[in-house]
Amino acid sequence: MVSWILIGILVIAVIAVSKFIHFKHIRHKLTAIFLILLLFFAYISFTNVVKNNSIDIKTASGLFQATKVYVGWLGLAFNNVKSITGSVIGMNWAPGNSTLSNLP
Repeated sequence: MVSWILIGILVIAVIAVSKFIHFKHIRHKLTAIFLILLLFFAYISFTNVVKNNSIDIKTASGLFQATKVYVGWLGLAFNNVKSITGSVIGMNWAPGNSTLSNLP
């Protein structure tokens, strides 16, 4: 009887270790995918900001101006996300609160 319990514990331990190693592998893949998407977003947004503001990035002053405009754009985007998040947090999310009940 004890040997079957020991074998069961060992099997569970092997499965747990296997899943943990697999989880670490998945975590590394997800981190790599997140970084690739972040770089893709930075590239696309930077090129759009430069294109919309007609900035020549072939010169040092143009590159400095483009960086300044892009950082300002990122700051405004962060402020917008912060404002939206604050508004969502401040809403009344009680189960009985429904705006649909006020409709005719």
